[in-house]
Amino acid sequence: MTPTMKVDGGGHERPELAFLLPSLRGGGAERVLMDLAIEAAGRGAAVDMVVVNQDEAVQTDLGPLVRLVDLERSRVAFALPALVGYLRKSRPRALLSTLEHTNVLAVLAGRLARPGPARRSEGRTRVVVREANTVSEDLAGPKGRFVRGAMRLAYGAADAVVAVSDGVARSLMSELGLDERRVRVIYNPVLTRRVYAGAAEPLEHPWFAPGRPPVVLGVGRLTEQKGFDTLLRAVARVRATVPCRLLLLGEGEERAALEALAGELGVAEQFAMPGFAANPFAYMARCGVFVLSSRWEGLPNVLIQALAVGAVAVATDCPSGPAEVTDGGELAALVPVDDVEALAAAIEAALLDAAGRRELPAGWRERYDVEAVTAEYLAVLRGDSPTTDRLPTR
Repeated sequence: MTPTMKVDGGGHERPELAFLLPSLRGGGAERVLMDLAIEAAGRGAAVDMVVVNQDEAVQTDLGPLVRLVDLERSRVAFALPALVGYLRKSRPRALLSTLEHTNVLAVLAGRLARPGPARRSEGRTRVVVREANTVSEDLAGPKGRFVRGAMRLAYGAADAVVAVSDGVARSLMSELGLDERRVRVIYNPVLTRRVYAGAAEPLEHPWFAPGRPPVVLGVGRLTEQKGFDTLLRAVARVRATVPCRLLLLGEGEERAALEALAGELGVAEQFAMPGFAANPFAYMARCGVFVLSSRWEGLPNVLIQALAVGAVAVATDCPSGPAEVTDGGELAALVPVDDVEALAAAIEAALLDAAGRRELPAGWRERYDVEAVTAEYLAVLRGDSPTTDRLPTR
């Protein structure tokens, strides 16, 4: 008996490609796969977006061509029978998943859903997993060791592994023992029409009115990874010499701790966290300085987008991504992770430098352009020869 699932939209009965996510709750990984799905569907592929559960979804704009399949399971750990049932019924040519637990689920379901001898002519689903974080940093501690063990087995059995940066690829090879010939580096398709259109939209926020102090902007989930506590301490120092305000766009478990820290530092009136923003690009285009304060990343989408819409930027030189994105610090100041003094100095210098915007070099935008990146993903998903020769380097 096939487990129940909910199917909405799309004009096809059988997909060529399926994209797997735990939810549509607003993270960078979710947005990347949604943009890939929309672009692939626009090129004529029959595409399904499969989610473990779409409750509390904040990103649902898949367009008319992508079919949404909701497995209606409360957690990834409970979704295996439903995903196996979907793969056996729909038989997509390829399945792309992202995020560690979902990747393990995808590989296991792909193995269990393989057709038996009577249906072998129908072919099996090619499973490709995408890794967006630096494994050595993201999965530290005893629990992390268990997850790494599951990843080592699953990623080794996947048909292909995509790393979003050279740093992530090196981490996969060193932490999981993957052969470099099985790992493809494909940057994220985060420069879309939506980014540039969003940057041009008006911004109705009083802090961005003419004559107001400049705004230091951070964008991301309010988690320990993003280092917003360090950013808050740095901005408190900057305010001793340069008037400014700090605005963070995002939600997460660190909200209460950040609010308490702002009170301790005496900057609560100059600090705001309005929550998740569907259009952060209008803020990026108008901020005094955009800051990526992360302790680790895979490839920082928001830093790419901020630079693309003209923001002056400062970033931590964390593993991994900021050094690659900024061409080794040529396009934005890089500072050590968790160094409050260095971050404050870089923010102050950016706010005082009226000519701080740096020209992006030729070809930089194309690295992250949705059309170019989708072509690379389609080649991997279809098992074709890669469209670029970008391979990880140790």
